[in-house]
Amino acid sequence: MSATATRARRRPVMFAAAVATATVMAAAALATAPGAAAASAPLAGYELSWGIKDSYRNYVTGPYTKGTFTVSDGASQADGNGVFTFTDGQGTYDSTNHTLHLAFKGTLVSESPVHGFKRVMSDFQYDSATGILTADLTADDGPTQQDVPFAKVAAPAGSDMSGLATILTTEAGTFLGGSNYAGAAGDPLSVVKKPGTTSPSPSPSDPETTSPEPTSSPTTSASPSESETGTPSTSPKPGDSASQSAEPTASTSPSASTAPAPSKGDIADGRLTWGVKDSFRGYVVGPVAKGRIAASDGASQASGNGAFTFADATGSYDTEAGALSAAFKGSVNFKGHQGEGEGGGYGLDLTLDNVRASLDGGSGKLTADVTSLGEKSPNVVLADLKAASAKLTAKGDVITVNDVTATLTGAGAKAFGGFYDKGTALDPVNLSVALTKGAELPSGNGTSGGGSGTGGTGTSGGTGGTGGTGTGGTGSTTGGVGSTTGGIGGSMAATGSDIPVGALGAAAAATVAAGAGVLYALRRRRDTEA
Repeated sequence: MSATATRARRRPVMFAAAVATATVMAAAALATAPGAAAASAPLAGYELSWGIKDSYRNYVTGPYTKGTFTVSDGASQADGNGVFTFTDGQGTYDSTNHTLHLAFKGTLVSESPVHGFKRVMSDFQYDSATGILTADLTADDGPTQQDVPFAKVAAPAGSDMSGLATILTTEAGTFLGGSNYAGAAGDPLSVVKKPGTTSPSPSPSDPETTSPEPTSSPTTSASPSESETGTPSTSPKPGDSASQSAEPTASTSPSASTAPAPSKGDIADGRLTWGVKDSFRGYVVGPVAKGRIAASDGASQASGNGAFTFADATGSYDTEAGALSAAFKGSVNFKGHQGEGEGGGYGLDLTLDNVRASLDGGSGKLTADVTSLGEKSPNVVLADLKAASAKLTAKGDVITVNDVTATLTGAGAKAFGGFYDKGTALDPVNLSVALTKGAELPSGNGTSGGGSGTGGTGTSGGTGGTGGTGTGGTGSTTGGVGSTTGGIGGSMAATGSDIPVGALGAAAAATVAAGAGVLYALRRRRDTEA
C-alpha cells in the first residue's frame, strides 16, 4: 500500500533535530513536484530490521515444529536464524507536522508442515506519528488482512531510530499463535537509511506514546505459543523471555526492630522465586508431554503455571563484602510423557529441591539436588547468577535482590537432557532474605500464596503431519512451546558429573517421533541401570 493511501492515519509528533534542514529540503523537493501535499518531502532508501521475537523464531525452526522461514521480494534473514531485513523503504516526511511514514518491500513466510501452519507477512509500514508498525497478514489459506497493527514501537532518541523497543499487539498474538505473545516484548526494531541515497533523513525525537486502538483482526488459527499451559494466559510478558509474575523491586516493609541490622550474620528467613524456564513449564503441561507440575514441602507455584517460590531461607550474609549464601525449603516435581495403560510410568520425571543461591560481589551460583527417574544427583550447579549490583543493601532489615540473571551451566545443560545448551538464559531469580526475626519480607515476590501448587495438564492438539522419518508428533494450532533453543525435549536426567544418569534426553524427541512405545523402553532401561 502506498504512503499516500495511508497518510490520513498520521498525527503530529515533534522532531527535535534536523527540522530546519529537512524543511528546506522538503521545500526544494516540492518545487519540482507539482500537486504534492504542502511541506511534504519524499523519502527513499531506508531499511527496516526486526526479528519479531527470538523465541518465536526458535520455536518455528525447533526440533518439534521443524518449520522454516522463507524470505523473498527484497527481504532477507541474518545467518543463524537471525533477524529479518526489509528493504527499499519509501514514504514521506512532513516538515510541517514533523512526521515520517515508510513502507518497505519484502515478504516473510513462516511454515511448519508438522504442525500444519503457514503465516505470510508483507508490506511492513512504520509510522513515527503513531508509533505503530503494521503489516499485511495471511494465516494459512485465509484472506489477507491489510495494514494490521503488529507492534507498538518506542519513541526514537533524537535522530537514532535503531534498537527501538517493541511490544507485540493483540493482533500479532492471535496471528503468531497465542495470547501469551500479545503484549509481550518483541525484538528491538531498527530503521536506517541505506548509504548512497539522497532523500532527507529527518531526526525524530520523542513521538507521542499513545497509539490508536487496533481494529483489524487476522484469521484466528495459529501456530503454538511460546508458553502453552493448557489455559491461555491473559497477562502480557515483558523481554527473550517470556513468563514472569509481578515482583517487588525493593522491600517496603519496616523492620520490627529499631536497631540497625549487623553487617554480617545469619539469615533469619527468606524466599527465592524462580520459574526455571517459562518454555519448559509450558512444555511439561502442553500437548506433547501432557504432564503436570507439583510444588510441595514449602514451595509454591504462582497461578497460570507461573514461577515457583522456595521459602524458609537459612544461611549467612555479609553486606560489607557483598556476599550471601542461602538455602531454601521446597520441592518442585515435573512429570510428562506418561506411558499408556493403567499405571503407565512417566518418561519425564524430574524433581528439584534443596535449592541454594550464593552471591559474592554480584556474581554467584544457583544449586539444587536433581532427581531424575529416581536417580538423585546432589549439589548440581544449575546456573551462573549475575546481579545488577555488586552491593547488598539492607532496608528494613531485609536484603532484596531482584532480576538476577541466570545462565545455564554445563551441568545444568545435562540436567535438561542437552535440549538447552550451556549459556542459555533461564528465568531470572528474585530473592529476599530477612536479617532479623522481626523483619517482614516483601509480600508476593511472584507467587500466589503459600503451600503447594500444581500445574494443570495441557490439552492435546491435533495430530501433526508426517515429516522426516516416521510420523510427526502430536501437534496443535494453539499449543506448543517456544524457547531460546527451539523447544525442549523430555530428559532431565543428569548429574553434576560428566556422566548422565537416565537416558531421557533423546527419548523425548523419540517420543514425539515414534510414539508412546519409547516410554516403555526408557522404563526398561532405567530398571536395567538400577
